[in-house]
Amino acid sequence: MLRHLTIRDFVIVDRLELEFSTGFGALTGETGAGKSILIDALALALGERADAGVIRSGCEKAEVAATFDVARLPEVATWLKANDLEGDDELLLRRVVDAGGRSRAYINGSPATAQQLREVGEWLVDIHGQHAHQSLLRSDAQRNLLDAHAGLGGLVREVGAAFRQWRELDQTLRAASEGAEALQREREQLEWQVRELDTLAFTVDEWTTLDLEHRRLGHAASLIEGAQFAIGLLSDDDGACERQIDSVATRLSSLAEYDPALEEVAGLVASVQAELSEAVSTLRRYADRADLDPARLAEVERRMDAVMAAARKYRVQPQELPALLSGWRERLAALQASADLLALEKRVAAARQAFLQQAGELSGGRRQAAENMGQAVSQVMRQLALSSGRFEVALLPVGDGAVYGLEQVEFRIGGLAGNEAKPLAKVASGGELSRISLAIQVLTSRSASVPTLIFDEVDVGIGGGVAEIVGRLLNELGGERQVLCVTHLPQVAAQANWQWQVSKTSRDGVTLSAIQSLDAAGRVQEIARMLGGVEITDITLQHARELLRLK
Repeated sequence: MLRHLTIRDFVIVDRLELEFSTGFGALTGETGAGKSILIDALALALGERADAGVIRSGCEKAEVAATFDVARLPEVATWLKANDLEGDDELLLRRVVDAGGRSRAYINGSPATAQQLREVGEWLVDIHGQHAHQSLLRSDAQRNLLDAHAGLGGLVREVGAAFRQWRELDQTLRAASEGAEALQREREQLEWQVRELDTLAFTVDEWTTLDLEHRRLGHAASLIEGAQFAIGLLSDDDGACERQIDSVATRLSSLAEYDPALEEVAGLVASVQAELSEAVSTLRRYADRADLDPARLAEVERRMDAVMAAARKYRVQPQELPALLSGWRERLAALQASADLLALEKRVAAARQAFLQQAGELSGGRRQAAENMGQAVSQVMRQLALSSGRFEVALLPVGDGAVYGLEQVEFRIGGLAGNEAKPLAKVASGGELSRISLAIQVLTSRSASVPTLIFDEVDVGIGGGVAEIVGRLLNELGGERQVLCVTHLPQVAAQANWQWQVSKTSRDGVTLSAIQSLDAAGRVQEIARMLGGVEITDITLQHARELLRLK
């Protein structure tokens, strides 16, 4: 569940530190005070798109940090491990947005991506926006709600993967059938090129070896002459270094008998004498082994010429030839596989059968869930003063299937007297649509495993006794998980276990948003304000107390 939220320089918030409780909490305040800013800030921490517009005027950046208790969410620990991120029973998500619109994301202090925030956020918070009833008219939204209610998300993804696999193979088969002649020409060309480089039998390591050997053989005369020249100066010539150092060593050694201070210098000269002798021996061995080998040089040059010719032909560097050959082999293998149309047809048929099998399983789950959802939503609708309506979920076949399965989903409304149910978009008014949307959201939230539910003014378009029932429904949800509702209805706020008031203040001519946790007396005052009227009277205060006793 959500434990703590820190907001800095976000829209009209300078700094907020919020500690969240369990149960059902209400967020209230006057219009324009910034009630939804808290939800927007949390959504930013959960990976929503960021832009510079969220930065408070005059500030360089905005920052949001949310801390969650994930002790009862083992899937989060598994996800963190799979993404090489540290974690324990607490999870910290942080997002920073700068004036250029760039954002940085962090998970438990480690750099992350917005996509990773969204992925882990799916296990943490479910936000129901104030415009959810508008999306309810979309067919894809209806299908997603049914699948979420039935817990079919995993199977839906498997069906989508199976459908894409089938379609990709089918497209490969069509291309192979239509372009068989062109593919044959490409295959023959590749076979010839592969044979050519196979015959060359060239490796990247060989080019390095050839280059070193070519430089050595090409300069063999200079190398031998240089070694002999060095040997002469160091040892063989009259006045060579070795002889002179020998004389110096002998002289210093005899003088050291008269002055021990020269012993150290004599030792150093003796070391030079030994190292010089070793150097001369090494040079002699090098000169003895080195020889002119024109035949080997010609052989190396022929090999390098062959490699360079192939590299020029295919417009690559010599070192890139092995990778080029590997790519040709992969392409040739793919062409040879696609050339076998009969085998490819069998693969397409098998992929289609795999899709149909998984899609059939998905259809069965949807049929069962559709009936259950229809009854459950109808029951909640009756609680929301829609007793004259009946909610149904229709499954409409989709040809050969689609990425989402074998059927589309359509929500329908019908009368209790057996009237034929009609599509939601054709029969529901704006107010009815809001209540139906709320009924579905409450129902799907009950079946979800997300520990924190947030409702952002989803009670738009309702009031009176229906608002009181909405509050009770949210209070029931709060007994099972953490619920936060942004509301303008006193009947809803009164049902909350705890309540925050959002207000606007002015500091140095700058408008800021503040949030205050209300005690019992504060809740009475806020509920009375929400009930309306220019002034809060004893009557509105009494009404507020009565609403709060309804809990």
